[in-house]
Amino acid sequence: MIVLGLSGSLRAGSYNSRLLDVAADLLPEGVSLRRYDGLRDIPPYEEDVEAHDAVVALREAIGAADAVLIATPEYNSSIPGHLKNALDWASRPFPDNSLKGKPVAVIGASVGLFGAVWAQAELRKVLGTIGAKVLDVELPVGQANEAFTDTGLVDEDLTKALADILTQLVESAR
Repeated sequence: MIVLGLSGSLRAGSYNSRLLDVAADLLPEGVSLRRYDGLRDIPPYEEDVEAHDAVVALREAIGAADAVLIATPEYNSSIPGHLKNALDWASRPFPDNSLKGKPVAVIGASVGLFGAVWAQAELRKVLGTIGAKVLDVELPVGQANEAFTDTGLVDEDLTKALADILTQLVESAR
């Protein structure tokens, strides 16, 4: 089974990319996380143009995965623009797109106290509108600059919560 990991951050050393790395280590046996690192290459959404190689690659990666795990930062109390743009592309053709019925979980990390909770909520709303099978869970990793060790998360409760989310995601995909 394959879980596609999408980091909503393009930054080198991103806390959300690190969160996906931690998730990869917590997945049940027989399940692997495949990171999609092509968000930077996706052009602005334009309905008249559908054949961008980067868009095709994104849709194919989503289609090939059994489930999707998105780790998002929060930009100005919302979803990062490039992540929303990628989801706009992935939502086409509507209603029969690569996310339709696909199990998706949303988690997030930020250097603020609240761990991107608003971005996670908005992202779940967008994914539900697209037609994804969105898990009603969240994992706010606040003060992300202090939340990670070399191999995982400092807070054992967060680690357990992440493992629980991953279990739910995998079960939803089965």
